[in-house]
Amino acid sequence: MAREGRFGGKVVVVTGGAGGIGRAVCEGFAAEGAAVAVLDVHGTDEAAAAVVEGYGVPARGYQLDVSDRDAVTAAMDAVVADLGGLDVLVTLAGGSLGTPKGLEEIEPEHVDLVIDVNVKGTFYCAQAALARMPDDGAVVTVSSIGGRQPSPVTGVPYAASKAAVLGLTRRLAREVGGRGQRVNAVAPGLFLTGRLQQMYDEMPAVQRDEVLGAIPLARFPELREIVDPVLFLAGPGASYITGVVLDVNGGRFMPL
Repeated sequence: MAREGRFGGKVVVVTGGAGGIGRAVCEGFAAEGAAVAVLDVHGTDEAAAAVVEGYGVPARGYQLDVSDRDAVTAAMDAVVADLGGLDVLVTLAGGSLGTPKGLEEIEPEHVDLVIDVNVKGTFYCAQAALARMPDDGAVVTVSSIGGRQPSPVTGVPYAASKAAVLGLTRRLAREVGGRGQRVNAVAPGLFLTGRLQQMYDEMPAVQRDEVLGAIPLARFPELREIVDPVLFLAGPGASYITGVVLDVNGGRFMPL
């Protein structure tokens, strides 16, 4: 019997699902009744077990490098076989991935790594998931404020890759809209988890003050403040919304 909630009876795939934001997103879907597939390069079994224990919904973990197209295809097939379908994809896998920020320090392998994971990985996962989704399926890609305007905490490859995710999102939305599938993006601001927290902590105090001072809401966000927008875009309340980017940054970037 399907658990009640916006996503009762649905199967949700979250790449990068073992990370800080990823685990919170997995738990957000689980609280709304979804079965959850946690895809990540590590920590997937632990994250999936926490979902089962905390919310009583089916969950499975799948270790995956999203830049490996064949592995992505196999993982999506496994999700369908194990959980009975695939209705929603959230592409959180990615980031600066430990690459240098300084222009003079960036080597070709750094560029390749960031583009392979952030852009190619997003595309491979969306391509495979959309082929396995019903007509009311939804994809939520993840860009960044760093792909919308220059950021003091990220480098050029990250900015370029996250800007590319927006073009990818719009084109995917146009491609699959005729069959009812929706593709939208979120562009988070500074959610201080993992490596981003470390990068922020290592900045000089004056730069940290400038970053915080540029946010009109004058505070950093809580994890729930990215989870709720993701669930909205993936859910029935956004049934006539596709090809958009939802900026979630406390007002730091206000597009026309």
